[in-house]
Amino acid sequence: MLVLFHFSEKGKRLILLPAVYPFQSIDTDPYHDLSQIRQLFLIEKMSVAEAGFPTHNRRPIFLGVDVGTGSARAGLFDENGRLLGSASSPIQIWKDGDCIEQSSTDIWLAICTAVKTACSVGTVSGEDVTSLGFAATCSLVAVDFDGEPVTISWSGDTRRNIIVWMDHRAVKQAEKLNRSKSPVLEYCGGALSPEMQLPKLLWVKENLPESWSMASRWLDLSDWLSFRATGDDTRSLCTTVCKWTYLGHAHLKQISEIDPQGTAACGWDDDFLEEIGLGELAEGHHSKIGRRVAFPGHALGSGLTSDAAKELGLLAGIPVGTSLIDAHAGGVGVMESTLKTDSESGELDEDSICHRMVLVCGTSTCHMAISKSKLFVPGIWGPFWSAMVPQYWLTEGGQSATGALLDHIIENHVAFPHLADKAASQNVSVFELLNEMLEVIKQEAGAPFLAALTKELHVLPDFHGNRSPMADPASKGVISGLTLETGEKQLALLYLATVQSIAYGTRHIVEHCNAQGHKIDTLLACGGLTKNSLFIQEHADITGCPIILPRENESVLLGAAITGAVASKKYSTVREAMKALNAAGQIVIPSSDPKVKMFHDAKYQVFRLLYEQQLSHRSIMKNAVSDL
Repeated sequence: MLVLFHFSEKGKRLILLPAVYPFQSIDTDPYHDLSQIRQLFLIEKMSVAEAGFPTHNRRPIFLGVDVGTGSARAGLFDENGRLLGSASSPIQIWKDGDCIEQSSTDIWLAICTAVKTACSVGTVSGEDVTSLGFAATCSLVAVDFDGEPVTISWSGDTRRNIIVWMDHRAVKQAEKLNRSKSPVLEYCGGALSPEMQLPKLLWVKENLPESWSMASRWLDLSDWLSFRATGDDTRSLCTTVCKWTYLGHAHLKQISEIDPQGTAACGWDDDFLEEIGLGELAEGHHSKIGRRVAFPGHALGSGLTSDAAKELGLLAGIPVGTSLIDAHAGGVGVMESTLKTDSESGELDEDSICHRMVLVCGTSTCHMAISKSKLFVPGIWGPFWSAMVPQYWLTEGGQSATGALLDHIIENHVAFPHLADKAASQNVSVFELLNEMLEVIKQEAGAPFLAALTKELHVLPDFHGNRSPMADPASKGVISGLTLETGEKQLALLYLATVQSIAYGTRHIVEHCNAQGHKIDTLLACGGLTKNSLFIQEHADITGCPIILPRENESVLLGAAITGAVASKKYSTVREAMKALNAAGQIVIPSSDPKVKMFHDAKYQVFRLLYEQQLSHRSIMKNAVSDL
């Protein structure tokens, strides 16, 4: 493209304007050497808007950033949803009992590293990136008026200003809030989880009054990232609705996705905040928790600030979209990854998306299903209006420890060190080695199918409580069928039984949702655990649902990138972007062997009984110690 170079005396800087053919003369005063002009342009990077380039003529490259529990990741995607390059950078985490904390300063530095490395891996110049979107865990960030960290830690360490999503310090506060009769609770499965933000805020108020007074803003991590990048404190419907009890459907009369002009926060329930002892959060039009709220993908401020652009190695002014929670970004990045047929009508397409559930499988697993009408499912979070796909109601189930549970089971077994050395020597993962061992054990035992190896070994996976559908943070893990055996074979069987228990938990969630009006018959899965073929096949066999895996492995990064793509106006809606950028890869079909189904039906009964027996045991012991 031809350009004009014009020096602005007023701004003392070089302006680039699109040239119209025939080529017009260049005002070179006071610069009359083209090399000088090029040199000046390289020294001072201008924003896309400042340079005058129409973004619709540029090759779109969408950048997505995701902050997980252990790392910050960045991924670049083209307009076909193809991953061009990705990278990750580790982040710090402090664990002390139920208290799990991180640092926003550390996370931002990790993001900058990941973004620059992803550009290098994908051979993409930072100047070519056209939009940016963020996703992150639903962790709670505290900053003061100047945006500096405010400690939320008993240690007083000012770096530690984030209460991580899986932190369970606020169990008692959650119990207190759940005694409320407020209708707000109807929209989070009837009970708040200690992993949500209001119980954590109440904990800080009760235990760290100085930090409570110092904090000027409390933000979900993904909202803090977009605020840090743009200076715009507009919050996302995704975060506020799912984790803060914000009533997103209050926006129904105010805004639409196509014309999101009204972003004034009108969904806070001030009576509820007052009732639970957090009434001061309503002050200043809810300035500490969000006075403006918008759909995911809403364009924030004037785009990326110059300071953030320098730190990230990108151009200032590129559009940045309102963010998503990481699991919900996974949903946006995978939910339209289906095999489409020419015979599908628009009406059928609108209905079919409501038959799908997305599993975002990582440290924990989130189960996301949407519907056109609101469906109340006891013990399952939601219904949340427009929290993932705008204009749809979201139902969100989950298991608080899945990948974390598998790591715990494997790494704390006495046979693990030797197994880890063996895996390293063969240049394979421990999971791959365990899967191979199970096939050998099956052959040696003459088992009719792999799953049958665990007929005497049963696991209840509630090692970090039960998020869904029992909504019982006090639930504990159970292993039934242990012997004195401690070798690698026993570890392999325990690993298989644990994988199955996680899949039984998913089956419980799917059945519970369908009993309340959902019509889920297809699963779509993304996240690190989906790389484990055994994990996916057991889920298909146990739920009886086919599982679609996306073409691209980084669905959460794609979902984050989609919010930026929508902010750039490349797509008019999140749903349109999903249809354009999601793509199906492998499809895993449930076993057709009736014996496999019969086995899992029986083992599922045992799975359900393990929880019921735990409740009975809890009641017996409660009565025994009540008089002590």
